[in-house]
Amino acid sequence: MNAREALGRLRRLRVPAATTSDAAAVLGLSVEAASHTLRRLAASGLVTPVRRGLWALSDQADPLALAEYVTAPYPSYVSLQTALYRRGMIGQIPSSIYLVSLARSDLVETGVGTYSVHHVRPELFGGFEHDPQSGTKLASPEKALFDFFYLSPTRGRLFVALPELELPRGFRRSAVREWVDRIPSARSRTIVTRKLESVLRRR
Repeated sequence: MNAREALGRLRRLRVPAATTSDAAAVLGLSVEAASHTLRRLAASGLVTPVRRGLWALSDQADPLALAEYVTAPYPSYVSLQTALYRRGMIGQIPSSIYLVSLARSDLVETGVGTYSVHHVRPELFGGFEHDPQSGTKLASPEKALFDFFYLSPTRGRLFVALPELELPRGFRRSAVREWVDRIPSARSRTIVTRKLESVLRRR
């Protein structure tokens, strides 16, 4: 099997990325042989190495579409500054791609970008929609803002202040408050409520 035939088989999976093990199963090769094939494709610019054992099946990988592959086997969604920017709520482009996940918090450097991963409890995981462009899970405007203020006390200076914020048409303040009500800690609920209400009163 030549490299282009292998690429055709992989792209017929219609997924943005695959692990070396996935490729080995699809191509009927050993993991070592599949790794060699993927390295040849990467050298030709036909696939993109993301991190060890993970390959984007495109020459121009969309970093957002790869978000859940970065945190696998734990789920994640795009939120915080990245979602706020994508939702038109802030104008400053984030330097990293911000993810909320059930995985542990981490800063993940990859071949397609840097992912800033932030852990939340299962009861606070959710509030996303599928982005039509990338297909990734993107936090709703309300959840992205909630996530920012919920995580701000725990992440040092990473979430100290928002750039100038614009609430989109149809923003549901009640939806943000529903997420606040799910915070188990009364102290955390109070802190997040104060920060949110301060912002919402000004808009």
